[in-house]
Amino acid sequence: MQEYTDIYKKELLEQIIPFWEAHSLDMDYGGYFSCLTPGGEVYDTDKFLWLQARQLWMFGKLYKEVESRKSWKKIALNGAEFLSKHGRDTEGNWYFSLDRKGNPLVQPYNIFSDCFAAMAFGKLYEIEPRAEFAEIARNTFDNILSRRQNPKGIYTKAFPGTRQLKNFALPMILCNLTLELEPVLGSEDILDFTDELVEMIMSQFLDEKSGLVLENIGPNGEFVNSFEGRLLNPGHAIEAMWFLMNIGLRKNDQDLIAKAEEVMYRQLEHGWDEKYGGLFYFMDIKGHPPQQLEWDQKLWWVHMEALVALAKAYACNGSARAAEWFERVHTYAWQHFRDMENGGEWYGYLNRQGQVLLHLKGGKWKGCFHIPRGMLEIWKTLEQL
Repeated sequence: MQEYTDIYKKELLEQIIPFWEAHSLDMDYGGYFSCLTPGGEVYDTDKFLWLQARQLWMFGKLYKEVESRKSWKKIALNGAEFLSKHGRDTEGNWYFSLDRKGNPLVQPYNIFSDCFAAMAFGKLYEIEPRAEFAEIARNTFDNILSRRQNPKGIYTKAFPGTRQLKNFALPMILCNLTLELEPVLGSEDILDFTDELVEMIMSQFLDEKSGLVLENIGPNGEFVNSFEGRLLNPGHAIEAMWFLMNIGLRKNDQDLIAKAEEVMYRQLEHGWDEKYGGLFYFMDIKGHPPQQLEWDQKLWWVHMEALVALAKAYACNGSARAAEWFERVHTYAWQHFRDMENGGEWYGYLNRQGQVLLHLKGGKWKGCFHIPRGMLEIWKTLEQL
């Protein structure tokens, strides 16, 4: 596994980051372009808050953990200025999208805009300790907690009271966000909160009989036999497991690390496409047809998060099982997502057979985050060995 340290470091620093540095910066209005062709041309100038905040965080992370390059801090501050000026409504909720100049396009219906904004400004505070950055991160986190029982608020489409569901995505994201914000929130608060999140994931969303993690459950953790209740997202579950491994490492909880590793393997085994390779996007726990028509696509972030989880598992115990799975996922990802013609960022969307489905390097959902974060995590994790 040691040989992968330099492979991922080189790809990150010589291909991935230079692509975003060269093509994503809006020097006229601030912030970042995310809708980029294989060659880096901008094909749409709308700005999506998830991706704005994630790129801000990414360059802050690079500055803190790789090298104190002035250019990387400048890129992070460019995003911060744009977001602090245009990103929130009058109540402090973060919009979903803006136009190029920062005018709101889509209302703040999605709480994950707030999650990534809090993460971004928390990281920025670490490299540029201004009180205003800590305040934005702290206030946004408090707002997330106040909305967590009803994340979409007035924007929810569900009829109240008929089929109440809890979704996996928010507790999953909070496992990572809480650790990210430890420098802002303090250790005592975050460690208590992570206990609650781990308990919810491992005793409610994890289906004990199958070992699979459900995307939606009833209010008391019960199984709900419907499209939503049967839904599996292998990538989400695997990503959550490396978040839980990080919590286990932070608290020196070896039992949690071991449990998260076993749950990760179960998702990999169930989600792997034995015919064409790669991990399915969505599945139904009972084997019924999922309602998502894109269920059999192979997505960049799913495979990168699996590689991170496997690298962390290997670093914890040197498991041959982790090494074998890492090699399998690595081979698939580098053969199918990596752009051998143009270099730079990887493609994001493949059909089931592994052919490129959308010829883009970034868009509404894909930006400067999963690929560079994953490569940095793998590099730094394996380097410690």
